[in-house]
Amino acid sequence: MTDSTNKQTKLWQDPNLLIVFSVTLIAIQGVASLTPAIPKIAQQLQITPRDIGLLITFFTLPGVFLTPVLGILADRYGRKRILAPSLIMFGLGGFACFFARDFQLLLAFRFLQGVGAAAIGSLNITLIGDLYSGRNRAAAMGYNASVLSTGTATYPVIGGALATLGWYMPFLLPLLALPVAFLVLFHLKNPEPKSTEKLGQYLKNTWRHIMNRQVLGLFGVSLGTFILLYGVYLTFFPLLMDEQFHAPPFVIGLVMSTSSISTAITSFQLGYLSKWFTQRTLMKIAFGFYGLTTVLVPFIHNIWLLLIPTVIFGVAQGLNMPSILTLLTGLAPMDQRAAILSLNGTVLRLGQTLGPFIMGLVYALWQLNGVFVVGTILAILLFVLVAFTLSPPKSGTE
Repeated sequence: MTDSTNKQTKLWQDPNLLIVFSVTLIAIQGVASLTPAIPKIAQQLQITPRDIGLLITFFTLPGVFLTPVLGILADRYGRKRILAPSLIMFGLGGFACFFARDFQLLLAFRFLQGVGAAAIGSLNITLIGDLYSGRNRAAAMGYNASVLSTGTATYPVIGGALATLGWYMPFLLPLLALPVAFLVLFHLKNPEPKSTEKLGQYLKNTWRHIMNRQVLGLFGVSLGTFILLYGVYLTFFPLLMDEQFHAPPFVIGLVMSTSSISTAITSFQLGYLSKWFTQRTLMKIAFGFYGLTTVLVPFIHNIWLLLIPTVIFGVAQGLNMPSILTLLTGLAPMDQRAAILSLNGTVLRLGQTLGPFIMGLVYALWQLNGVFVVGTILAILLFVLVAFTLSPPKSGTE
């Protein structure tokens, strides 16, 4: 672990961190670039609003089972040996979707792409934990979240623009994972775990760290956050704009991208904010903003006024996710870090998988307003979880 960069303004120039940023941009591509195309895919392939969420579910489902296994392998055999092949499979599996014209075949290719994606979204965070410590780690998490948000702002616009040419065109983007795999293999200079303990002892030590009350609380917060993000926001915001405002894919992508811009701006300031607030406090503020977002949406009757809740939602993301990951990385020793963060990745995948499914059932019962009411209740419950199950950390950076 290094902390060689003393000035946070210089940290983002570290070549290793720049490679981590490129991995992060691949990790989010599988959903962010596709959401504006969801209404058009549903129309072209004659899929109901309830079933269209399977495009996300089949992509995230492999990670629920594979991510912790791949995390263990990354702890035992090194980060690169798992990350580079995962990037290659992501790229090839996603590109195969470009050629599918049947919904079942499309779901099969999305599943293969999801197998490749299983390790990517946790190993990028693991690498930050390996490379940095102290306030530099908090700053790097914030910068990474800012890059992630910039990607989620850009991908919907690109995906929406490509979808106007054909619903399958966004599936050209996964090919970008192939040069990133090359960078990881030949240019990433990261420390690798050097533990020689036997597998049984490794698993015992890992389990002991997982059963920490703060770790379990953070897992719960991660799960709820991703149910909100993928169930309410990424699945039903596009459908709301299509159903109530008849917005084309490009406009849907443009409106949704504003939340990512506000997330990028907010998370970029995490290193500064951590001087004044603990991560726990920032998370509590975030869930207040999540609840405000879901309360506002049903009362908005002009598509451009949706920019207000989308920006608020983005601020909540910018405060919440880097704070969760900074706390969790600080609680995970290097020799077990990939496994613990991969388990969190599994929790995130579970949230991604359950979110569209649960909110699809809510939609079937109570339509769009019901989705946002349930989202508000969930935000309140997560605020309570943060307040009563996470003990305040000793500092704002660990």
